Amino acid sequence: MLVLTRKTNETIQLGGSQITITVVNVGGGRVRLGIQAPSEVRIERLEKTSTRQLSEVTCK
Repeated sequence: MLVLTRKTNETIQLGGSQITITVVNVGGGRVRLGIQAPSEVRIERLEKTSTRQLSEVTCK
């Protein structure tokens, strides 16, 4: 895992220049990120995916 320190309005790029992640706001114990990516790139919040998978397993 790569861990970076960024300030508000600073950006990192992934996959060349196809995906950019910008720190929009930091405060109140939260970090708001803005993500720009091509429409074919799927972006998921892993904590939501894990909860959904756990729910599906429990319901079966």
